[in-house]
Amino acid sequence: MELLTLISTTVESGISGLKFFNIDLVDIEDFSELVVRFLFNFIVSFIIIKVLYYNTRRRKDYLFTYFLISIVVFLLCFLLENVKLELGFALGLFAIFGIIRYRTTTIPIKEMTYLFIIIGLSVMNALANKKVSYAELVFTNLAIVAVVYGLERIWLLKNEIRKTIVYEKIDLIKPENYSLLLEDLKERTGLEINRAEVGKINFLRDTAEVKIYYFNGTQVYEEDEFSVNQDMI
Repeated sequence: MELLTLISTTVESGISGLKFFNIDLVDIEDFSELVVRFLFNFIVSFIIIKVLYYNTRRRKDYLFTYFLISIVVFLLCFLLENVKLELGFALGLFAIFGIIRYRTTTIPIKEMTYLFIIIGLSVMNALANKKVSYAELVFTNLAIVAVVYGLERIWLLKNEIRKTIVYEKIDLIKPENYSLLLEDLKERTGLEINRAEVGKINFLRDTAEVKIYYFNGTQVYEEDEFSVNQDMI
């Protein structure tokens, strides 16, 4: 048994000692830590993104974005940890994403919150040094998951969703026809609409933008906007 341990130690030392252009080919200890932390971070991110976020919001575009951001930020922070940027580097990442904000589109506040959570967890799991025990790291991650679960599934069980539609029955947007507008929208969309707000009105095309509000648990559309016109009847 002692011989096998000695051989294993010798092999690991030999592999770790291999260099290419003065760079270690394999550092067994660091590589093992990378794999363990990566799997842990991915599992936590999967629970938050897929189980808690996607099952509620059903947004596949953000699902793709969150996973990739989580993986890239984690690997970036972990591999550059030895550069000693640490806290300043972590805060710089938040500043960069705060400035960029994905200029091609406006991100809803809830999606921005999830983005902040994913980046924060990835940075924390990658940069936690030896002064932070694994018990503390696991507790912190589980605490965040528990809080998100409590807010998403228990306290805020009824999450009001807003959709913007293009509506062509221009006569029904008058204040005195509000009840008729709600009835028509409920019948044509199949949603249990709580309220509606009239936005921009286009008298040239006899259309208006109407924002409808309903609680999740009814029908959920993938897109933020859809049209209601005579072809849908």
